[in-house]
Amino acid sequence: MEKTVSHKQTQSFILVLGIIFVAFNLRPAITSVGPLTSIIRTELDLSNGQVGLLTTLPLLAFAMMSFLAPKFGQNFGNERAIFLGLLILILGLIVRVFGSVFILFAGTLLAGIGIAICNVLLPGLVKSRFPEKVGLMTGVYTASLGGFAAISSGISFPLATQFQFGWQFALLIWVALGIVAICIWFPQLKIRPQEKINRQLNQPSIRLTRSKLAWSMTFFIGLQSFLFYCLIAWLPEMMLVRGLSASQGGIMLFILQVVGLPISFITPILAGKLQSQHVLVATIFACYSTAFLGLLFSSHPVIITSCVVLLGVAQGAGFSLALTFFVLRTKESVLASSVSGMAQSLGYLLAAIGPIFIGSLFDRAETMTFPIITFICIALFMFLAGLQSSSGFIEDKYIAEKSEYNGEKGNRI
Repeated sequence: MEKTVSHKQTQSFILVLGIIFVAFNLRPAITSVGPLTSIIRTELDLSNGQVGLLTTLPLLAFAMMSFLAPKFGQNFGNERAIFLGLLILILGLIVRVFGSVFILFAGTLLAGIGIAICNVLLPGLVKSRFPEKVGLMTGVYTASLGGFAAISSGISFPLATQFQFGWQFALLIWVALGIVAICIWFPQLKIRPQEKINRQLNQPSIRLTRSKLAWSMTFFIGLQSFLFYCLIAWLPEMMLVRGLSASQGGIMLFILQVVGLPISFITPILAGKLQSQHVLVATIFACYSTAFLGLLFSSHPVIITSCVVLLGVAQGAGFSLALTFFVLRTKESVLASSVSGMAQSLGYLLAAIGPIFIGSLFDRAETMTFPIITFICIALFMFLAGLQSSSGFIEDKYIAEKSEYNGEKGNRI
């Protein structure tokens, strides 16, 4: 009996460790590129438009693959599909540093596809394997994800310049992290997934486009991602407009990501303990609106730093809460993966528009006034979507639609 308990504890520990290392790999492929864009542009003779496409491709991959990822989870099991996602990610990381500009773009797209598969399926896996600890586990992997997002953006430029390794090595080094994740995740391939057992939950019967709650979660994560990727792209420029140096702008970008780490861990735990998440949504909106108003009207370094800290809090809480909604608003792991797929697919498509749109506003006005006003409006719509996402379940509507799909109207399965 004791050996059985000990074996289960070991299995749980290996799974948690695997989730953490999978999460470690979900942002460095993206955030390590930003600080290196000027070097890559010069060496490969890229235009500004091509550089913009390089940063947008992963988001387009997220949008393209997020609808398909739940089907991979259904057919192969979430554990195997995540393993496949890691393999594709590693392949993309290797490919993009060798060859022509086309190969660079192709590798970046592959890396985005691999990340998208893992992004979508992790909430469903947490739902099925840790049903009593979804808040804690969501906090663990969102904090892990954010941690290496900050680390990769902070060390890629020094690796390429100060250590003189070049931009190729600074991007290729993350392959090692992916290989470690694959080794740790390998034991999960032996698990017979619940999704494989429950094949009667036919994917076409999950008609989430009819659910207002699913749409509200889609807009919440989409608008949150819109703000995140706009700030990643344009916060340094905003700092220059406010009188800070380029190096200080880089520090502010680092602060933005680091501040969100503890918040992204705490928020899902709090959300899981609350009957409704209205207070958390209101707090996120208060942080966003206060920070943007401060950046709009003040150039004082202390106020600017305080605003960036508030933005970091809002970003960390917003992203982790968006992922937590997928498991709190569903009662089936397969449905959690499907909601995650819909929300992330359409949400990241919306997010991909953000950096280009804000850039065009800045080019026309040569001031950050209109972009910041846009950010405030986006935060307001995100607040409204969050309120709608803070209560209820999708399951009842899903079961009714499943019955209708099977020609059994009025008979719940």
